[in-house]
Amino acid sequence: MSALAEPEEVRLHLVAAAQAGVALSYGELLGRLGYSFSRPKMRALCTILGAVDEEGARRGEPELAVLVVRQSDELPGQGWWVAGGGRSRAYDGPWEGPEARRFVKAVQRETFDWWQSRSGTGDAAGAD
Repeated sequence: MSALAEPEEVRLHLVAAAQAGVALSYGELLGRLGYSFSRPKMRALCTILGAVDEEGARRGEPELAVLVVRQSDELPGQGWWVAGGGRSRAYDGPWEGPEARRFVKAVQRETFDWWQSRSGTGDAAGAD
């Protein structure tokens, strides 16, 4: 799919973050993949995030892309919003600011809770 990383590698980093109850900045996730931040790499990463969430949805897992945020305001980038991050939950508010932050934190909490309830069961590695 992309020379940047395999979706499964990205997924494993995000599942570990979810189990730890933390979001990662785009730069942090790129760093874990062995890259420094650049806009082209961030765009490539966003494509992979979409693939990770599509596959996760087929498995009945909550989204993971919501855990990847801008360092500046701890919110997902425009791509997450455009791809339906808010619409899928009937959110039609702003993509920035306190209202967006409350919404994103609630979605992240759902993801954290789901993965933390499965921590240690083998699910993180995709064992079904």
